[in-house]
Amino acid sequence: MFAAATTTLAKITGQRPIELKAKKSIASFKLREGQPIGLKVTLRGQRMYEFTERLIHVVLPRVRDFHGVPTDSFDAHGNYNLGFVDQSVWPELSFEDTATPHGIQVTFVVAAGDNHHAQALLSSFGLPFRKQEG
Repeated sequence: MFAAATTTLAKITGQRPIELKAKKSIASFKLREGQPIGLKVTLRGQRMYEFTERLIHVVLPRVRDFHGVPTDSFDAHGNYNLGFVDQSVWPELSFEDTATPHGIQVTFVVAAGDNHHAQALLSSFGLPFRKQEG
């Protein structure tokens, strides 16, 4: 079921993703407990730094009409979420890999405590935030 997404994540991250299953049944979403609902990869150490470097310097410049990442994607703990609708911006993927479109979400888990410190840390890595209007 998730074969295309599994291949995509494995090529992008260099690790095999694990399957996430539903914790609860929700009838309005036609979702049953234990049903597979997604994939995730947790990167640490050198792989995390290499992935972040590729994301900032290779992938983001390939995004159409890119003017920086939004500053309002932080959660209450300082973690940052970045979503991609189109996976064709990743250079590791061939045309056949991008034939089945699916979204990709990247979450930076930051132990900064608040959004301002987390944004400063991610900015020091080179993540280009949008300029504030006004």
